[in-house]
Amino acid sequence: MAKNRKRPGRTRTKRDNRRAPMLLSKIDPQDINVREGEAKSIVCPDCRTWRRLMGDTKLVIREHCISDKVAEGEKHVRCDGSNQVVQLDIPIEQWSEAMLAADSTATGRRSARQHYKPLPAPARPVTRMSPVSMSVAGALAAYREHLKKCRASSVAGRCGGTHRCADGARLAAVYAELERAQPLRDREARVDALLARYRSTKVWAQHSEATVNARKTTAKRSGTTVEETNNICRNRLAGTVSDNRGPQVPTQPVRITA
Repeated sequence: MAKNRKRPGRTRTKRDNRRAPMLLSKIDPQDINVREGEAKSIVCPDCRTWRRLMGDTKLVIREHCISDKVAEGEKHVRCDGSNQVVQLDIPIEQWSEAMLAADSTATGRRSARQHYKPLPAPARPVTRMSPVSMSVAGALAAYREHLKKCRASSVAGRCGGTHRCADGARLAAVYAELERAQPLRDREARVDALLARYRSTKVWAQHSEATVNARKTTAKRSGTTVEETNNICRNRLAGTVSDNRGPQVPTQPVRITA
């Protein structure tokens, strides 16, 4: 039994719409399709909708209605572009070249392709945003607090027995790491304290060597007049005023009367 083959479209009437034939060379390449192996079609010049081209040697636009909604109750009105003759005045190969040229021109007119940025990563859970304690006691307290809250909750996969949830396992790992490294941190703290004490002692030793005679050093810092006065060794009588004090300074109590 022979296989069913598709019958080519053929013109069922010899009548046309009495218009001048449409020439393939005058039709825009994007408004007609005459490729080999495909159903020939064209954009009707009247209703501007794609319609089938019937026939092999004489191509005619298939008779059609103005509206495609006749089945919905609209009145059937025959389009004036029905039975319009289309004449292939140029070879199909020449039309294909014009089609490719038009397609390349349209591609060049298209806007640049937009590149969308990737979506941001979801926010980190609040339980993982809490800062990790740097002390063994703080890590242990955080771990116990988590166990207390997690066991009291009804969330699937909560801590229980020897099982730990993701947050519980993380806090336990932090506590174990801090406890393991605590002796090393204590040693580093003692070494830092000894180095700080050594530096402080060295600085004070250098300062002492630079200021062997504290009286002379103080005099130099106070100015030439004070230095010369301090270098003079003489006894002062009781009730006398220092030579460095000006005459405007009273030597007796001032009594102010109304």
